[in-house]
Amino acid sequence: MRAWQAFEGRFRLLFLMWAVTLVLNTVVRVGLAHFGGVSPELTLGITVHVFTLGWLYDSAFFLFASLPALALLWLAPNAIWRSWAGQGISHFGVLISLYVLGFAALAEFIFWDEFHSRFNFIAVDYLVYTQEVIDNVLQSYPVGLMLMAIGVGVLVLYWPLRPLISSAHDRDEGFVTRTTATAAWFVLTLLVGLGVSQTPRNGFANSLQAELASNGPYQFFAAFRNNELDYSQFYATIPDAEAAQTLRTVVEEPNARYLSGEPFDIERQITNPGSERRRNVVLVTLESFNASYLSQFGSSEGAGLTPFLDGLIDQSLFFEHFYATGTRTVRGLEAVTLSIPPTPGRSIVKRIGRESGMWSLGNVLRSKGYSTRFIYGGRGYFDNMNAFFSGNGYEITDQSSVPGTEMTFTNAWGMSDEDLYRQVVREADRAAASNAPFFFHVMTTSNHRPYTYPEGRIDIPSGSGRAGAVKYTDYALRQFIEQARQQPWFENTLFVILADHTANAAGKRALPVDRYHIPLWIYAPALIQPARVATVASQIDLAPTLLGLLNMSYRSKAFGHDVLNFPQGKGRALIANYQSLGLFQPGRLVVLSPVKRMETDALAGDRVIAAEEARIDDPLVRQEIALYQGASYIYRRHLNAWSPPPLANLDPMKFVYQ
Repeated sequence: MRAWQAFEGRFRLLFLMWAVTLVLNTVVRVGLAHFGGVSPELTLGITVHVFTLGWLYDSAFFLFASLPALALLWLAPNAIWRSWAGQGISHFGVLISLYVLGFAALAEFIFWDEFHSRFNFIAVDYLVYTQEVIDNVLQSYPVGLMLMAIGVGVLVLYWPLRPLISSAHDRDEGFVTRTTATAAWFVLTLLVGLGVSQTPRNGFANSLQAELASNGPYQFFAAFRNNELDYSQFYATIPDAEAAQTLRTVVEEPNARYLSGEPFDIERQITNPGSERRRNVVLVTLESFNASYLSQFGSSEGAGLTPFLDGLIDQSLFFEHFYATGTRTVRGLEAVTLSIPPTPGRSIVKRIGRESGMWSLGNVLRSKGYSTRFIYGGRGYFDNMNAFFSGNGYEITDQSSVPGTEMTFTNAWGMSDEDLYRQVVREADRAAASNAPFFFHVMTTSNHRPYTYPEGRIDIPSGSGRAGAVKYTDYALRQFIEQARQQPWFENTLFVILADHTANAAGKRALPVDRYHIPLWIYAPALIQPARVATVASQIDLAPTLLGLLNMSYRSKAFGHDVLNFPQGKGRALIANYQSLGLFQPGRLVVLSPVKRMETDALAGDRVIAAEEARIDDPLVRQEIALYQGASYIYRRHLNAWSPPPLANLDPMKFVYQ
């Protein structure tokens, strides 16, 4: 009885705020369901499931968040609690709590607008890079007006709650009564904490339904706690011996010879007969560039946004069915550089202390005598890029190393693409003057919110949206190629152009294949005959393909293939988000998810026509498991470490294998 009486006194504040939290989060859930242009397909039954599970997550977060207030309610003596100061603290605490709830709701809508997701690894990462994120938000949204609107909403909500808050101070509660109530509340919090996990939200077939059923702050802390997933614990597996043998079969090529018989050791000698083609390579990774922006694929953003890149298709080796491995820049950089499948959790680029010393495209080309450099339009400490690239064979040029006088325009994410390309030309001139071939990996930033760029370049005003940023990306790349065309190194250079990921990979399915589709051009008018490549491939295939074009012999630990040695129309692509892992081949997609779930989709092109649970005895399923299980095993045991070529096999005059 004493505990229940306590809950009618000062502890009623906890129940009051619990109810307010559930109401506000319900409003947010309804709002997100109708925001952003992607339908979560809510039937009555699914709606009940979404909101019931959502209230569970809302309650779990509130119980943990309430513990500091619980301690205050327990320890505050009656004399202080019933004083004007005690009442003031309660009213002020409720006001602050309401504002925090409102701010979190606003942040959820901003995050959903960009990613169609509740807070996840990306939100955790953003806490680390506050300058870029705050600048981006300030440049993209009317933050002042939004914060004022939250304040007005808080006052409107607080006003009718005032009597209820004050009445919580009308009675005395003894220490024993307060202790009993506190213990009961703490035990409830502990039970919920032990019983609630990510498992219930993983039961939805539609990923947007799972996101709506979640609670943003709860997901934030879950992501903070689980930023890397142990593959063998959470995903379907096959015996290691079978996985190792299957992996070797999957990655082998006709011109490859394995150098060891050890399980999961995929190091092999790639031999291409004849002389190496010592061409310069400029690899340009375009920020957030969908294949659908091109007229070739029926531009969904409107005609005329990419006239230069549209025209470049028939002048290049153009890959029509090329796919990003992930949904973030670091995933694209990881795949292109290391040729490794996306292991679950955060990208290898961001695994501080374990991000360097690996087989990489940069290390291979550096061993061949190339000048290798990563050139980034932003600050390279963001997403740990500088540490990753400098630890894997590259020198660095980024915004922090460029004099301010050489940057005509910057925004939250870095210098404009035009300024970036001027740095590329300058570095290429220096490398060419030293008579060394060069390999530059260039990462742009302009096609990113707030979508700002120098005025007067295109006919769409800066900051007006994605369409303008796409058109400016096309404009700046044209200017770069025209400037490069005037340089003596142009005719001996391969220009490789692709995207890091698409602008939005969210959809009804966990891995909507069409939203991973990116373009790839290899342009070298004096060196390569234009052609269309219909083979399905993904970013892990770029390094072997590029090294094949250079006719290089080298030691490989890559998971990818030389796409040009695959039969046209065949191939496969690995695609993933931070939890779901996919293997796509024409007509089928197999998806591995936590709790050892396996699904398979029948596809017509990129469109799902049937979906069902996958069987472990399906050969394609076992092949996918071998790829991802093997990638996790190899990375964790550092079996993909970079091993410099033996000096006996290296010609010191030509830096090539004999």
